Amino acid sequence: MAASKCTKVRLWRWRRSPLRRRSDLVEAWVVLCGWVFALVGALFAGLAAADAVVHSAQEQQAESRKVTAVLVKDAEDVGPSRVTTDHLVWATVRWTAQDGSTRTDEARVPPKAQAGSKVEVWTDRHGVIVNEPLSEGELLMHSIAGGVLAGAATAGIVLGSTWVVRLGLERRRLEQWAAEWERMDTPWGWKTG
Repeated sequence: MAASKCTKVRLWRWRRSPLRRRSDLVEAWVVLCGWVFALVGALFAGLAAADAVVHSAQEQQAESRKVTAVLVKDAEDVGPSRVTTDHLVWATVRWTAQDGSTRTDEARVPPKAQAGSKVEVWTDRHGVIVNEPLSEGELLMHSIAGGVLAGAATAGIVLGSTWVVRLGLERRRLEQWAAEWERMDTPWGWKTG
């Protein structure tokens, strides 16, 4: 007894066939366009997001400057339960801004630093304490992560939309098949199902 072998026909929606419906060809185009738009859109969105991250970081670097501040009072050790990844604590510092005015604010300093000790802080052009600008390595990692996330989100939206369109085409195809079965059953005088 010979087993029947079923061969898989690839790209059948693109080939001419009496069994291929118009909706099959439309679906093939929808899928092709969806993948092309997803890939191209993801590429452009990723590049735009990475460029935006780099531009923002360069602006921050241009506006930031390092100043020497003096610790107003002793920095407290928060204990091992509240240790942060950079092992710094918040404390009050005082510094002289670019305009000559004296400023006081909270900054991250080493734990157990003594009052009167000098610490380096970063300020913006208005004299407000800001985070240290990103290093080249951090900038590279942030831009890559931003680009990948934006690209993935764009591709996900496009492919999700393609999937919704395919569901609509499938529903329409099933309705057409049901109508055709109805037409085929009626002349014979009996109904399937």
